[in-house]
Amino acid sequence: MDNLTLTNSILLVEGLKVTPQSSYPIFILLFLFYVFAMGCNIGLIILIAIEKNLHHPMHFLFCNLPVNDIIGTTVILPRLMQDIFKQASDRYMTYVECVIQAYFVHIFATASHTALVTMAYDRQVAICNPLLYTAIMTNKRVVQLSAIAWALPVIVVAIMLGLTVRLSRCRYKIENPFCDNASLYKLSCENVSINNMFGIVYSVLALSISVTLMIIAYVRIVAVCIISKNKALNSKAIKTCSSHIAVYLIMFVSCAIMIFLHRFPEYSENRKLASIMFHIVPPGLNPIVYGLQTKEIRQKIVKLWWKKRIDTLWPVEKKKKKKKKKKTYKT
Repeated sequence: MDNLTLTNSILLVEGLKVTPQSSYPIFILLFLFYVFAMGCNIGLIILIAIEKNLHHPMHFLFCNLPVNDIIGTTVILPRLMQDIFKQASDRYMTYVECVIQAYFVHIFATASHTALVTMAYDRQVAICNPLLYTAIMTNKRVVQLSAIAWALPVIVVAIMLGLTVRLSRCRYKIENPFCDNASLYKLSCENVSINNMFGIVYSVLALSISVTLMIIAYVRIVAVCIISKNKALNSKAIKTCSSHIAVYLIMFVSCAIMIFLHRFPEYSENRKLASIMFHIVPPGLNPIVYGLQTKEIRQKIVKLWWKKRIDTLWPVEKKKKKKKKKKTYKT
């Protein structure tokens, strides 16, 4: 089995460890999470795209987040749900598929940081330099920030996985619910200290740089609010920044737990659960926390909901009114 697997580049993925009795409830739960996350994120992107009143730099930069959340949930959950009903010994995946999945898994993790950092920069400019906001946050600047937010993960993750792909393999089992860089280089019997070191440096830099930039942005915002002593400005800063900070904390804590537990084999089961939650919790909570907390988006959602509800509840009354108008006209 070992030789055949290595020759054909077929890997055995551990997937979720579930009993036959719990397979259906877990599948339904994951399916509902997936539908909810996809529906909310796609809905927000469509709403921002069709509503001209939402065509602002803040909302365009925010679109990077739901796009990334769609990638993060799609690259993990459909495969997990598919493997739930398979025996543990039948959960096969080709090596190429595993590398592709690992690539987008790390793209999702890194782009979560870069997208939120660009949003923090936008809020800093809006609150600290409101008169120069339109001059600074031009369409060109928004495109540049979005390009940087995606280019950095694409390049860095490609280098990281390039170091892993060069290794020969003496094992075929991915001891993780899905493929990632650490699981891939653990398939090799060669010296993987370079891969392990690069992974640690990459993780530490991604976390530390994003935290540093976020702190700088919000220290400046707080300083402006304290100096100005403007209640209206302070209220605006709290409303626009609280949701952003909440989204960042959800993502940061989920990601930090997953990375930390990866270095301790004795907590492997906790790490696997944390890695799955990282791809479920932030994509599901981000649209609620950030989308509904943003005044313009919330008002548009409420307006569309009430309009639809009125059209469904009182179509008969509208027809009656039209008939009455016609009758009074004839008499």
